[in-house]
Parts: sequence; C-alpha cells; structure tokens
Amino acid sequence: MNCEYCANEAIYRCSLCGKTVCAEHLKLRPVCPACTKQAETAYTISRVTSASERNAIRRCVKQFWGEEEQLSFDRKFDVIGLPAYVAKGRNQVIGFISFAEADDTIIIVALGVQPKYQGSGVGTSLITEVEAEAKRQGTSKLLVSTSNDDLPALAFYQRLGFQIYEVKPNVIAEKHGKILEGIGELPIRDELRLQKILR
Repeated sequence: MNCEYCANEAIYRCSLCGKTVCAEHLKLRPVCPACTKQAETAYTISRVTSASERNAIRRCVKQFWGEEEQLSFDRKFDVIGLPAYVAKGRNQVIGFISFAEADDTIIIVALGVQPKYQGSGVGTSLITEVEAEAKRQGTSKLLVSTSNDDLPALAFYQRLGFQIYEVKPNVIAEKHGKILEGIGELPIRDELRLQKILR
C-alpha cells in the first residue's frame, strides 16, 4: 500500500480522511474525539503457528521498518523468529505483535497494524493478548521502546498504561551511522523505553 502523496510505502492512516501516508508526509496536530472516526473491523487474534503467518509478518516488517532485525534494550532481535500473535480480518493478516522473554519481563519488540485498520482497536487487542500471556506466566512487567520521533506510538503506549522510564540518547542514530529524518521531519536519534508494571 503506497502513500497517497508519493511512491513510498504507507505506514499510517489519517484519522480524519482515511488516506494512507508514509512517515515523511505524516503531520502531527491535535484532533478532538468528535473528528476521529473509528473504523469498525471484524478480526481475530491468534498465536502464530504457520509459515504463511510468518511470511505475512515479514512483509509487514519490510513495509514498516525496512529490516527484520530490531535493536531494542541493547539487544538485537530477529523479529520474524520471535513468538508472535497476528490479527486476521477477512482471512488476511492485518496486524501483528512480536515479543521476547527476558528475566521477569516480556519485551514487545515489534507491533504493526496495516494503515487501513489503524484506529480500529487492533493494536490494543494485540497488546492485551501479550499482557494476558505475561500474567499467565507470572511475569512482572512489559517493556517496549520507540524512537524519539514516533509520537503516535508514544501516545498509544502511554494510553495503555506504559510509562517512560529511560531515554537512551543517540542509540538509533549510532545503529544507522547517521541521523535519519523521521515523523514530522523530527531527527531520529534516541530510544525511548517504556514499561508497564503488571503486579
């Protein structure tokens, strides 16, 4: 799915008009609840068990980040090989969440929802599923990180009860060997770490 304004892959959906946009064309501005349309989507959440589901995650990862390896919490993760859940609507993967266990925590390594389905509760349902698994295992907290430019992700996680507890300056810039331009033309430099205490 391409951005409505260029040939780049779309990774966001405008909450007002529904157009799909890439990070370059995403503009951040306040929107009141009355102007935000929530799409009604029928979907199911299930644990990843098949190669076809892993291939769907691979396509999503390429679309959203362009690489299968994610640097998070000073560790490199192969997103495709991690335990994961997928959201399926109309027999296709519309979102996924990959995670890793570490000590007494679960690290959410990657979460992606196709732009067409953003704002319909898919991301929240995927987080809820991982949180339920963490509680079944007796895990004490969930961890997630995001880049300093990704204000939509930062707002999303905080709405779900995550709190920023650490900032790792320049980690992302060092990984790429340069400062990239991110959402709203913000420079991508830092990793913001968030946690949610479960007990």
